[in-house]
Amino acid sequence: MTSKTSICCTVLSVLATVAGCEIEIERDTGTVAEPYDVVEATIPEMQAAMSEGRLTARDLVQQYLTRIALYENLLNATISVNPNALAEAERLDRERAESGARGPLHGIPIALKDNIHTTDMPTTGGALAFEGLIPPYDATLTEQLRDAGAVIIAKTVMTELANWVAGAPYDMPDNYSSLGGYSFNPYDPRRDPRPGIGDGMPVLSPGGSSSGIGTSANLWAANVGTETSGSILWPSNQNMLAGIKPTLGRVSRHGIIPITADQDTAGPMARTITDAAILLGVIESRDPDPNDPATGRCEAPLNGDYTAFLDAGSLQGARIGVPRAGFVEPVAVPGQGNPRGGLTQAQAELFEDALAVVEAQGAIVVDPADLPTVIDPDPDRNLFNWGICASESATGGNDGHCSIVFKYGMKRDFNAWLASLGDSAPLRSLTELREWNREHALLGTVKYEQSLLDISDEIDLDRDRARYEADRVKDIELTAAHGIDAAIAEHDLDALLFPMNRGANVSARPGYPTVIVPLGLVPYEAEPPFPEHYSPQPAPFGVSFAGLACSEPRLIGLAYAFEQATMRRVPPPSAP
Repeated sequence: MTSKTSICCTVLSVLATVAGCEIEIERDTGTVAEPYDVVEATIPEMQAAMSEGRLTARDLVQQYLTRIALYENLLNATISVNPNALAEAERLDRERAESGARGPLHGIPIALKDNIHTTDMPTTGGALAFEGLIPPYDATLTEQLRDAGAVIIAKTVMTELANWVAGAPYDMPDNYSSLGGYSFNPYDPRRDPRPGIGDGMPVLSPGGSSSGIGTSANLWAANVGTETSGSILWPSNQNMLAGIKPTLGRVSRHGIIPITADQDTAGPMARTITDAAILLGVIESRDPDPNDPATGRCEAPLNGDYTAFLDAGSLQGARIGVPRAGFVEPVAVPGQGNPRGGLTQAQAELFEDALAVVEAQGAIVVDPADLPTVIDPDPDRNLFNWGICASESATGGNDGHCSIVFKYGMKRDFNAWLASLGDSAPLRSLTELREWNREHALLGTVKYEQSLLDISDEIDLDRDRARYEADRVKDIELTAAHGIDAAIAEHDLDALLFPMNRGANVSARPGYPTVIVPLGLVPYEAEPPFPEHYSPQPAPFGVSFAGLACSEPRLIGLAYAFEQATMRRVPPPSAP
């Protein structure tokens, strides 16, 4: 099992001589330059320092490795560290000196979620069954990062198998896995003190299933996460990051452990919109990937350069819609006793502040611009009556009220992924994984049970295909045609503005893009309440710009303008 001792030993084994956390760089003149501090440094700033000779890629990697060693035991942000990171950085430094930089990621340390293939580090999905698995091929996006000169410094922790293992009533906590254990939010890296809440769970969720912990704590420049329904946007919100959940098909999924190809995508998580835009431009498939038929849906920008859309005046004249019902304010759901949605008072006040900023920047705010799918009185036409089958009770014959797209897609795509591993596959099927987990239960493989794997494995891909196809059609109808498409068309909108990641599920089903931006911190309220003398730290809060397929250029511009008008990101106090 991966341990913090082994990770720290790996880090220390690749570190050269380090004086504290800041590296003093001696130049040919015999003088000592000012120490370069990576904390909150942007990718363009790092590139400028390397171009000017004030910094090398080796210096950069060394400083990040030092920070990993300092904060790993507190945060549990990594599941493995690249033992060749310094050597790769040195090679890239020589290349820069000889022929110049390959592009904006040349020498920049980037981390990957541990469901993304790397042939020089294990790819485990956080599952004990895949401990030590070295896949026989890199993910397409991994190859693109290497070609761009990025240093893949580490693999991040994640919720096991992207949170498709345990469902209600034994939901797996965010960023927990049987291989990696619990991970902690740098804005409050403590364990929950409430009796009966959990045995070691974090008090403040770090978000899941991707991890933004290391990027937020400045353990690397940025990271690549994956999302099926919220797993880039949620951790970005919880760690005060800028995240881009791309249109499905912009980024190849070849070499990524799947849930379902109907909704899976990879995307960037960074501390600024600029850094996220740079990273998206590198990992996007410029040409269709023959290994991923979804690629080619959108046209890539010229030279893959999303920074061309970073205009601080982008909000001027833009029409921004506010889907209040069900997202900002509670809404009655037909056939259900309790209303759905709504924010706490502090969250609502901060969201209204965001709307004021948007208006002050010259945008036209259409409020409300509700999604028809969440206010429709017909239960069969209301999205809030049509969830994802994701509980131990959603077995065959009991799943007429929810979409089987996830559980069908998991069996289809997970088994296909295992087959792609050839002889390196430790298991041959989802059935074998479930059996392996039960046989190794004493190691913690089924701490939260495995009901989602169970309901996926009971699927018959032939017998259930017609039901799956009907559910897929209904998913897209309710979220796109009767949801985002309808609201944008009715009000002639450039984008919808959601609090936090609240619109993730709506955008994810048709594969639409969303860009999230940090906005502030709000008091953390929880039920049951915390002990009398315990004070939880404030929780991060962001806002999301969502739009139609392939609208990333516009969304990135809007998000950048909002970011520049607010500049609300605050680095976490636990990793200064």
